[in-house]
Amino acid sequence: MPFVARPALEKVEAPDFDLEKTLNSGQVFHWTAHGPGFAGTIDEIPVYVEQRGAELWVTPGQGAQVRRHFALDHPMTDIVASFPDDDALRAAVDFGRGIRIIRQPAWECLATFLTSALKQVPHIRAVSLAIRRRYGRHLRLDDLELYAYPRPAVLAQASLDSLRACKLGFRAKNLLAAARMVAHGELDLDAIRHLPLEEGRSRLGRIPGVGPKIANCVLLFAYERLEVVPVDVWIHRAVSQTYLRDQKRRTAELAVQAFSERFFGPYAGYAQQFLFHHWRMTYRKGGR
Repeated sequence: MPFVARPALEKVEAPDFDLEKTLNSGQVFHWTAHGPGFAGTIDEIPVYVEQRGAELWVTPGQGAQVRRHFALDHPMTDIVASFPDDDALRAAVDFGRGIRIIRQPAWECLATFLTSALKQVPHIRAVSLAIRRRYGRHLRLDDLELYAYPRPAVLAQASLDSLRACKLGFRAKNLLAAARMVAHGELDLDAIRHLPLEEGRSRLGRIPGVGPKIANCVLLFAYERLEVVPVDVWIHRAVSQTYLRDQKRRTAELAVQAFSERFFGPYAGYAQQFLFHHWRMTYRKGGR
């Protein structure tokens, strides 16, 4: 659909922020390039965001939502200064400069990462958009049609066959189980925000399909536990090959997580995000 210019947009100051890098850094999967900016949803609010230098221009009335969602209040200078000073992390920070840890709605974050298991980013995006179109609330933003992520109560009523039609495969059963746990009150996602870290991990681990990596993704991206490190194939590779090269055996996922959270410090989640983006974007291109 051709881009329709928006004559009135709200300005948001956004120093040390890169919208495109942040949206393409493996945290969220539903934003769509539209004209000079991106269109998507923040919870169930349709939003257009366009970057012009150190400013964002956004849908009128949504400046506060955008500022919070993209964590423009995070003290990036202090965060980067807290990292250990080594070549690999310095290179990752330089490559990913401007990335922020997005504050995501808890249910949307949990459901999206449940459907991400063993999939590459383009596949995760296709599945996320298919679920939204089939079950999500229909929204309009000027000339655009957008869809919110469906609420747990909606997905709890879905059939496995209809979920599998969204290319979920074995993930359909886990998504349905999680939706029913939340919809029926067996899982209180709001309560997890206030739990100690290990208890939060344990509570999330009761959900079918949620292992350490997905639990840590939800803790980092939904609950803003910036000290947490999700370990996927890229982080395992980056940490093992850079910092744990003297290990004789393949280092276990939990050992990589424990080392990373200790070594990278109180903002280890940010160090993880810079490393993840750098390795994922450069490894196949011969950068390593």
